[in-house]
Amino acid sequence: MKYWVILAFVAIFGSLATALVFMLKKNTNGKSREQKMSFALALRVGFSILLFISILLAWKLGYIQPTGIHSGQ
Repeated sequence: MKYWVILAFVAIFGSLATALVFMLKKNTNGKSREQKMSFALALRVGFSILLFISILLAWKLGYIQPTGIHSGQ
């Protein structure tokens, strides 16, 4: 599970960096710069949602356990 989370974060930051590159790049042939950037940002949102759902599913199946912060007594 640890490697899955690391891989998901790498994918999230990678798509964010790709969107930054498309934002700073001059217009190229083919798709417009804005379309490429918006697709990269949509992938980032998709990876984030997939990571969230996989963490919830892993908790529900018992692969990970919440430790929590004990408060009070």
